[in-house]
Amino acid sequence: MVIVEYADFECPYCARAAGILHELVDASDGQVRHVFRHFPVFSMHPFALTAALAAEVAGAHGRFWEMHDLLFANQDRLADKYLMAFARGLGIDADLVVGDPAQPYGDAVEADYADGAEQRVQGTPTIFIDGERYRGRLELGPLRTAVARAGAARSTEDGADRRRRRMPWARG
Repeated sequence: MVIVEYADFECPYCARAAGILHELVDASDGQVRHVFRHFPVFSMHPFALTAALAAEVAGAHGRFWEMHDLLFANQDRLADKYLMAFARGLGIDADLVVGDPAQPYGDAVEADYADGAEQRVQGTPTIFIDGERYRGRLELGPLRTAVARAGAARSTEDGADRRRRRMPWARG
């Protein structure tokens, strides 16, 4: 079972969803995988793109989920100086996560954003369970119910994996 989440590191609803999704995956005994997709809402969140780039840089150093958790836990501190401090705390060269050195990671963020737009994602968080958009409440109980329903109806082909070539940020 694959849950694909389109999220923005500056979105408070995404921060709340992050903990819920983490708990859902941890309690699934390996049956649920959470795939994170960047969908920075530039018009409302001025630091969302730089945070996404920092997360991608961290991912290139094997620390995506640690940076993911730091960014959501510190949404009021996403300016460059904080991103650099988070990187240092993770053992990553701080100069890599901001400015020109982070720009090559923009292609990954753009690819996620474009894929989300193609799937008619308009806001964050947007969740897909095995390729089907989840429209329920972002609470653990309703998500567990939706996952169980999707599992019961699941075919042998993984609907979420069919659409995506890039799936590096999967947990679970």
